[in-house]
Amino acid sequence: MRKALIVGIDKYSSSPLSGCENDAASIANVLEKNGDGSPNFDIKLISSDSNNVTSDVIQTALGELFSGDAETVLFYFAGHGIIDPITNTGYIISQDGKKGSWGISLAEILGMANDASPRIKSTVIILDSCNSGYAGEVAGLSKSQVSVIGNGVTILTACHREQTATEGNGQGLFTSILLDGLSGGSADILGRITPASVYSHIDQTLGSWEQRPIYKANVQTFVTLRHIAPKISHDILRRLPEYFKNPTDEFVLDPSFEPDRNNIPENLRNLPVNDDNIRVFKELQLCNRYGLVIPVEAEHMYYAAINSKSCKLTALGAHYRKLAELGRI
Repeated sequence: MRKALIVGIDKYSSSPLSGCENDAASIANVLEKNGDGSPNFDIKLISSDSNNVTSDVIQTALGELFSGDAETVLFYFAGHGIIDPITNTGYIISQDGKKGSWGISLAEILGMANDASPRIKSTVIILDSCNSGYAGEVAGLSKSQVSVIGNGVTILTACHREQTATEGNGQGLFTSILLDGLSGGSADILGRITPASVYSHIDQTLGSWEQRPIYKANVQTFVTLRHIAPKISHDILRRLPEYFKNPTDEFVLDPSFEPDRNNIPENLRNLPVNDDNIRVFKELQLCNRYGLVIPVEAEHMYYAAINSKSCKLTALGAHYRKLAELGRI
């Protein structure tokens, strides 16, 4: 079971926002299904365009999210956030939030996530709100206090504890990059999208002078948030140990691997084409496109074949060859 609670609030009585409802709807839409249309997360969307998103509503929904057993649960919030300067406690602000009763404390959310283990194997908390980098800290203690995050919990926030989360053009800056990552921008060769890969994607996209995303986790294995089509088919990856018996081996090429007989040197045009070699070469070229294989003593794979050179695995290619050899693909 995989379930996700998605909350977006624009309609605050003071300081209304303009992109959180759109962000929540977009996140719900992309997480509901994998790239091939298969079901992914069972979504509950709470948005201020159709709900009065009070503290009670959010708290009740969180209780339901963390009840029972589940493989993975995810909580996403887009809206206002604050750190109470008197108590040094972080909050996500509900629609009825006000001074002295801001909404749901980040410590309470983390406590629910921590207490849910091991009934819930993995919990992912994603916050697009100001001061959200506070998540994971101990309420009431100094700013230097280390995070206390339970087993299987991952936190991804839009900004540092002292920063604001910006929005523009009807969308939060953080969530716009998050959506790009979830849509495939942060997928690995196998099409897996993890919180760590999403964070890396956001971290590299935001400049040093912009809001800085925060990633905190206490996990033994990375949870996959979504699958898309692999960049290289599993069948091709499983054949890497066939092409490269050892990770440092070179695969010898010759003109019979190249099907194009019009643009090659004239003295090679009458050489026979080997259909099986062409199939293998197309697979190796695909691996080259995604950084698993490189030509040796040639600028391109085409010239490696025409000039009877070879190709070899990169470090990334050797990694996937090892996974294939171990039967993990």
